[in-house]
Amino acid sequence: MLLFFEKFIPTKNSGELPCAKPSPSLTTKLLPKNESEIGTPKNPIVLAHGLLGFDQLHLAGPLLPGLQYWRGITEALAANGIEVITASVPASASIRERAEKLSGEIMSKAHGKSVNIIAGLDARYMISRLKPPNVNVMSLTTIASPHRGSAFADYVFDRIGPTNLPRIYRVLRTLRIDSDAFSQLTRRYMTEEFNPNTPDRKGVVYFSYGATVSPALWSAFRGSHRIVQAEEGPNDGLVSVASSRWGIYKGTLVDVSHLDLINWTNRLRWLVWQMTGNERKFNAIAFYLDIADMLAKEGF
Repeated sequence: MLLFFEKFIPTKNSGELPCAKPSPSLTTKLLPKNESEIGTPKNPIVLAHGLLGFDQLHLAGPLLPGLQYWRGITEALAANGIEVITASVPASASIRERAEKLSGEIMSKAHGKSVNIIAGLDARYMISRLKPPNVNVMSLTTIASPHRGSAFADYVFDRIGPTNLPRIYRVLRTLRIDSDAFSQLTRRYMTEEFNPNTPDRKGVVYFSYGATVSPALWSAFRGSHRIVQAEEGPNDGLVSVASSRWGIYKGTLVDVSHLDLINWTNRLRWLVWQMTGNERKFNAIAFYLDIADMLAKEGF
């Protein structure tokens, strides 16, 4: 649970891995900064959830408070004077559908202001291919996004098999669950279709982070981590570090799972760790404050 920064020289094509060797790495604890040390970006930050995510989920009807996807993160950013916009997109629709919804959300909530986006593939699609006239994107920061797909997605589709796919899709449609996004996470789709047709847009700066984890025996990510590790190397349980790299790579979060990244870590897990004398070093809220500080220092 340390933040492992690696400095790279960006290449002309930000989609490619940097050719230069990394400079000596810097390892540091990711802990909350003093509020006076956190820079405030000039432009609002748009937070858009990933696959199967949501903005707010009401499990007990509208009368009780909803469950926040970005729990604690939006409040911390706002408390530091940072304007935050949360965007809600379809949980498992196609990248294009999610991008169209993201575009509409930004147009209706940003009121013409330039924005910094923290999101994933749908934001890349929106910026590159939709190019909405009333949305001016200064930067896009992606965190453990599968820019080159995921070996686990390949594994799932291989196991299901082409003859069973139509039946699975029918069941999902019956349950009113979109299924287009899942097939778009395969390595073949991302490298042969999405990336060649979704070039970076001139004038937008792309930042990215990756993450790695060593799952415990009881972790839900243990099986998927093993599959991705064998095919792609270090990963966060779903997405490899290699697949996460896009644009200016800011660093790799070590011993951080895909759920840790949005502050959804199992609280019981941390309680057990504390009882056994281990220190919690990764703080998702501090991580997002650190991104905001980075954007401010970059002039965004």
